[in-house]
Amino acid sequence: MFEQNRERNLSMVMDFYEMTMANGYFQDGVGARQAAFDVFYRQNPDGGGFAIFAGLEQIVQYIENLHFSAQDIDFLRAQGMFSAEFLDYLAHFHFSGSVYALKEGTVMYPGTPIVTVVAPVIEAQLVETALLLEINHQSLIATKASRIVRAAQGRGVSDFGARRAHNMDSAVYGARASYLGGVDATATVLAGQMFGIPVTGTMAHSYVMFYGDERLAFEKYARTYPDACVLLVDTYDVLQSGVPNAIRVAKEVLEPMGKRLKGVRIDSGDLAYLSKKTRAMLDAAELADCKILASGSLDENTITSLINQGARLDGFGVGERLITARSEPVFGAVYKLCAVEEDGQFTPRIKISENVEKITNPGIKRLLRVYDQDGKSVADLMTLRDEPLPGAEPYRYVDPIRPWRVRYFENCVYEELQQPIFVDGKRVYTLPTLAESRAYVHQQLHQQVWEEEQRIQNPHVHYVDMSPRLYELKMNMLHSSHAGKEC
Repeated sequence: MFEQNRERNLSMVMDFYEMTMANGYFQDGVGARQAAFDVFYRQNPDGGGFAIFAGLEQIVQYIENLHFSAQDIDFLRAQGMFSAEFLDYLAHFHFSGSVYALKEGTVMYPGTPIVTVVAPVIEAQLVETALLLEINHQSLIATKASRIVRAAQGRGVSDFGARRAHNMDSAVYGARASYLGGVDATATVLAGQMFGIPVTGTMAHSYVMFYGDERLAFEKYARTYPDACVLLVDTYDVLQSGVPNAIRVAKEVLEPMGKRLKGVRIDSGDLAYLSKKTRAMLDAAELADCKILASGSLDENTITSLINQGARLDGFGVGERLITARSEPVFGAVYKLCAVEEDGQFTPRIKISENVEKITNPGIKRLLRVYDQDGKSVADLMTLRDEPLPGAEPYRYVDPIRPWRVRYFENCVYEELQQPIFVDGKRVYTLPTLAESRAYVHQQLHQQVWEEEQRIQNPHVHYVDMSPRLYELKMNMLHSSHAGKEC
């Protein structure tokens, strides 16, 4: 399948400070020291119960193609800030580190490590921006898509957002993320070509306006696409003109050909009222199999409202509020140092802030999903990576929000969520297809994630717990940082 990243060099997609820090490490002679960085996010978009991890395929493509061309080196030399030796190092650069990540499509929660990079500090620093932008964009859109699909309650949802996306890449990769999150199809042709997503689309208002006569436009379209005829009925007047003309074309053009009108689309007006009236008109014309589709500034909240009002809608085309995640357009994943190699061992690092949510979890960690005997996910558990996996015996954990409580996991099953993607610069992971990742999202939401976590409003908060050893390490580092300070 065509891979757009291989058509262009994206290695320079970075913040300039990554390059200045890398040069600093190089000049100090510490650039080869191993460092570990975690990618995590702090809160779910739109107050939701979880997020969907997306963008891993593009991260893999980026790292495999990571190099600096002669033109890149010339540009950096022109900045007058980097040594000749460092530029020569970049000219022969290849990624030699290790990357561990969630499986794409994994349901994830705030504060947990999504991706961990363990690499020479220069290499780990240079990949920061690219990793974050892929995760932040696609995870945001996949999460929004999941919310919209759940709100639709089994009705079809298509991505109509390309023309409202922030640029061409956001349209294409937004469509990919939308499909991963559960959307059925996209109107973005390149996304269909690149990722095998079903493409959909019929007509715009301009098609009707071009012919100057709605019925004539419908007839032309029906004769051109008799097997897939969906008519846009709100160019002039839905109930007085659009639906009556659609019915006439169904009866006078399609049925004599042995075909049926597949659907009508309403793009404006009171969608609940119009859909009810349209349904009654179609049913009276013996077109009960004709679907009614809606589009026009829809999201999970408007879709929920329409369904609650009894709207007779069979599917939705969702545009700008999906492709831009308009209600909360920033995902907020960050890339933070968690450990540095010292004397052959990794020493934990912690970032401390006056804002509690910005304090990081130190050390290289293992992320486990904890399931009950029915296969439902009851919590996530973070441990240090060198701790043994929990066994069959009761496992004591620490709730970092209520650390005074003594709690145990009993009769639980544990799944390690991060998997090795690159080891010592070599890819060891076979990427699933987009369809497989989409099915994985569906399987988690229908079998593992509690319905209470999937509520659009006020969802249950998933528990993220720590091993006692990790919690003690974090507390000791916090206490040490404040030792000797006076009031």
